[in-house]
Amino acid sequence: MNDDFDFNQELVLEDERVMLRPLQFSDVGNLLYFSENEPDIWHFSLIRANGRINLEHYINIALNARGNKSEFPFIVFDKKTGKYAGSTRFYDIQFPLATLQLGYTWYGKEFQGTGLNKHCKYLLLRYAFETLGMERVEFRADNNNARSIAAMKSIGCKVDGILRSNMPTAEGGRRDSILLSILKREWHEGVKQKIYNSL
Repeated sequence: MNDDFDFNQELVLEDERVMLRPLQFSDVGNLLYFSENEPDIWHFSLIRANGRINLEHYINIALNARGNKSEFPFIVFDKKTGKYAGSTRFYDIQFPLATLQLGYTWYGKEFQGTGLNKHCKYLLLRYAFETLGMERVEFRADNNNARSIAAMKSIGCKVDGILRSNMPTAEGGRRDSILLSILKREWHEGVKQKIYNSL
């Protein structure tokens, strides 16, 4: 397990389809179109990024968490279209426990259902398990977010359970969160190949 990870490094993960590089505040300009024109992207999100002010707030929260060494956010660039597509991140990084969560993932509508997400997940999971030495990668979502849950199951995530009334929603209610995960042995015993074959 690699616990000397440098949160200040310019970590870039890429293949022939996608490039993930560290999110910067200047990326407000690269993501502003989605923020202003596709606000429903964040319908299930706890932190909304609709509108410039909310997007700036969203990015600042991510960058502060990186500074606190608990998260590592990326911006996603789609090489096929030559456009920025969205964002994702490692968060709740727990090196002593060899676990982290993968989430805060969103893409503009143009990039949803194009296979881009699987390229991103392959690169992120490979890095988590094979470079960082994580034993478990966890995923969470609003239990009503059928699209997100289907995407996670399609890459080999297994459902651990439902966390009832887990956290407040942006609208002021409470949500049930579904908890899914991939274990290191599952990655090596089939999940890695399954995702690779689907790329």
